[in-house]
Amino acid sequence: MVSTSFFVSRFWRPNLEKMLCACSGEQFKFEEAPQSPESLATRDFSASELSCRTGDWESKFEDTVQVDEVESTLKEALSLNYEEARALLGRLEYERRNFDAALQVFQGIDFKSLTPRMTMAIVDSTRPRKPRSKGDIVLPSVMSMHSVSLLLEAILLKAKSLEELGLFREAAKECKIILDVVEAALPNGMHEGIVGDCKLQEMFHKALELLPNLWIKAGFLDEAITAYRRVLVKPWNLDTQKLASVQKDLAATLLYGGVETSLPPHLQVWGSTTRNGNIEEAILLLLVLMQKVAFGEIKWDAEIMDHLTFALVVAGQFELLAGHVEQALPGIYERAERWYLLALCYAAAGQNEVALNLLKNVSGRSEAKRKPHIPALLLGAKVEAHKFLGVCYGNAARISISDSERVLFQKESLSSFNFAALNRKKDPEVMFNLSLENAVQRSLDVAFDNAMMYSNMVTDNSGSGWRLLALILSADQRFKDAEAILEFALDEASRLDHLELLRLKAVLQVAQERPKQAIETYRNLLSLIQAQTESQSNNFVHAKSSKSENVVERNMEMAAWQDLAAIYTKFGSWPDAEICVNKAKSIEFYSPKSWHATGLFFEAQALYKEALVSFSVSLSIDPDYVPSIVSTAAVLIKLGGRSLPIARSFLMNALRLDPTNHDAWMNLGLVAKMEGSLQQAADFFQAAYELKISAPVEAFT
Repeated sequence: MVSTSFFVSRFWRPNLEKMLCACSGEQFKFEEAPQSPESLATRDFSASELSCRTGDWESKFEDTVQVDEVESTLKEALSLNYEEARALLGRLEYERRNFDAALQVFQGIDFKSLTPRMTMAIVDSTRPRKPRSKGDIVLPSVMSMHSVSLLLEAILLKAKSLEELGLFREAAKECKIILDVVEAALPNGMHEGIVGDCKLQEMFHKALELLPNLWIKAGFLDEAITAYRRVLVKPWNLDTQKLASVQKDLAATLLYGGVETSLPPHLQVWGSTTRNGNIEEAILLLLVLMQKVAFGEIKWDAEIMDHLTFALVVAGQFELLAGHVEQALPGIYERAERWYLLALCYAAAGQNEVALNLLKNVSGRSEAKRKPHIPALLLGAKVEAHKFLGVCYGNAARISISDSERVLFQKESLSSFNFAALNRKKDPEVMFNLSLENAVQRSLDVAFDNAMMYSNMVTDNSGSGWRLLALILSADQRFKDAEAILEFALDEASRLDHLELLRLKAVLQVAQERPKQAIETYRNLLSLIQAQTESQSNNFVHAKSSKSENVVERNMEMAAWQDLAAIYTKFGSWPDAEICVNKAKSIEFYSPKSWHATGLFFEAQALYKEALVSFSVSLSIDPDYVPSIVSTAAVLIKLGGRSLPIARSFLMNALRLDPTNHDAWMNLGLVAKMEGSLQQAADFFQAAYELKISAPVEAFT
């Protein structure tokens, strides 16, 4: 028990203003309020009038204030009916965190007997309103929307009070009353604008979110799932983020709840297409959420991806999971992490070769400056231990700065591949990698034998195998044999492989000083690409399904124009060279090779300043693009004087990136000769010569 003075000064007066605002016409405004003697919501009070009615409360209280007495005082001061007075008093007790007292007050309201009137009032509020004349009489039994909102809030606060007291099941039952009332009044859902009372919508939305959580706390997961479904099966005007949150929570409950539930008949709105089983329903919900993320309707949520990963793994849909990992926007996963996740998916799907190719990227040049991704390396070792080790050592050798370290990695790479070949004698991928590594290390005879063994192993025609074989022959200066191999392969190759091999044939013709035949081959290549592009533009379905092929074709077309620009530049046909360079740039403006071709075009005309600018643009796109580094040094050598030390620096950087680049060694010899270091120049020229006679017409990798 508390004294009257304490009760008034510490509780009623500080909260009186809030209570009056909540109950007066200031918050819930109507054009012409119906005049019912039962309800505060049907009365309009001014602040001064309310103040006069409540100014002498303190004199009315005795030393022991009972709930009934406070209720009577509220009814007298604010002209409230019984239920409204208790609803307000309960709210104030709840706000003071007196949950026992709030519950005592709310239990004095017979909500069940009021639900039909609340439902009727909501239904009445959604009907089109006719202008009311002054003579119209409003029946006292018609409850105002203000009263409905006040009572729904009381039910919600009663449920929250029970929750605070640990009575979760009872709280859920009370909260369910709100949903039953509103759903009975709005059987088709709460479309935007259908309910004019925003307080009603606010209370209803809070109840929608609270009810499933109460059932979960009470341990009734089947009821929680039903409550979540009630939220989703009809439109309740929830904002996108809240709706997504409900979908995510339902999916999580279905996945981890351990309760298999079926949809009740009244929720089976999709008929025969209704989902079958918790996992399927959860996957459908999560796929909807991922689509919303893709369209920017909601923000990226890592939990959604975690739940989807679990669901698809349980369902065995590993390739579908890989597709969603690929769809994740850049920045969500680091490159190594994305490759690792994709490799996990494909390895689980039994596609070890695809997984291994993805894991190769983790140890590639692009990741050289990053911290090693240990899980990816371990996965690679598990998938194909020695084969993967060979790939890793080979990549490490190609990005190594130290000569001794490079030699060690090359040795380990060959050792791993040879061991893998002994244990997996019928694995063509092992043989291909062994051939490639020997070719990179200029062991051309061994590389050729391995490439031939690979060709005999594969049942389907392999464009990559024929390409490697032709490059090995070109490195051995056997251009005619290489071209003969390509002629044979072109008849058997797939469409994309055919384009790549046709371009390689043109490159071989250029290496044999046959520019006219090369130009004709490039013309055939471009005609094939153009015909395919026109065919796809007329066939929308095929065009939509071959985006990756389109990318390959565009890259092939760009490479053809770049090669043609180099041919015309070499023979001084400046207009044709310029046209080809511009064609290449129109396909991909930020291509380092296109800007490199532009630099060569200017350099051939002795426009060294413009050439340096073009090479600089190329290096700004890719700082490790070796041809532009070497060409920059070559222009600086031609300028002479103080530019020589800078040229040497460029060339040393180029050799750090590609120790087998004979052009870099040649230009380094020129620098040494111009500086007077003749013996050193001779060594550099010797290295350039030996590397050139074993160089393929284009890089092996």
